[in-house]
Amino acid sequence: MVEPVYRRVVIKLSGEYFAGANSFGMDQPTIDRIAGDLIAARQLGVEVAVVVGGGNLVRGVEISSRGVSRPVGDTMGMLATIMNCLALEAALERKGQPARTLSAFVMPEVCELYTRSTAFKYLAEGRIVLLGGGTGNPFFTTDTTAVLRAAEIGAHAVLKATNVDGVYSADPKKDPSAKRFERLTHSQALEGGYKVMDATAFALARETSLPIIVFSIAEPGSVGAILRGTGRGTVVAG
Repeated sequence: MVEPVYRRVVIKLSGEYFAGANSFGMDQPTIDRIAGDLIAARQLGVEVAVVVGGGNLVRGVEISSRGVSRPVGDTMGMLATIMNCLALEAALERKGQPARTLSAFVMPEVCELYTRSTAFKYLAEGRIVLLGGGTGNPFFTTDTTAVLRAAEIGAHAVLKATNVDGVYSADPKKDPSAKRFERLTHSQALEGGYKVMDATAFALARETSLPIIVFSIAEPGSVGAILRGTGRGTVVAG
C-alpha cells in the first residue's frame, strides 16, 4: 500500500455540499458518500479531523444582511456547523467508524467542548474528530477555523474540499480560458485574491507554514487520492 503523504490532516468540507443537488438542507446519500471517503482516508493510517461549514442551513453573512447583527448571524451559522457535524458523525458511526464531535461552544447535552488535549486523545484512539462551532467567535470563517485547528493540533496539511479540482485564475464555470494552478505560494494566493479560501485563512497558513491542498470532493475517493499524492489539486505552500 502506498504510504500517505500526510499523517495528520484537517479536512475542510463545504456545508453547501451536504445539500447534494438541493439548494438547502441535508442530502443523506451525499453525507453517506462523504463519510465513506473519510473512512477510506482513516484506513490509510492518517489521523483525520474535519471542519464543516454551515451554508446548507444558515449563512451568517446573509442573515446579517436582513437586519440581524453580524455577531448574531455568525453565531447562528456556527450552530449550523454543529448540526452538520452531528449528521456526519452519525453517518460515520453507522458505517462502523468511531467519530466524535467537538464544539467551540459549551453544550454538554449535545457534544463535548473542543480542547487540544481532547482532540489529541480521540485522534490517537483512531476516531475521526469533527470540529464544530467555527472558532467560537463571529467574523471568522470556517476556512480560517480549519487552518487554526490544524495549527493547534499539529496537522501536516489542510485539505480544502471544493466543487472544483484546484485553484483557478478565474471561475472555470464562467471563463473557459481560466488557468488551473498546480502550485502556488501562500503569498501568491493572497495577492491573486483567489476566492477558494478567504484571505485570513491563507495568511494564517503562511504564518504557520501549513500547506493547503485544494481539490474536488465531487469525485469519489478523492480524499484518499490526495493523501496518497496521486490526486488532482492545487498545493498552496511556501
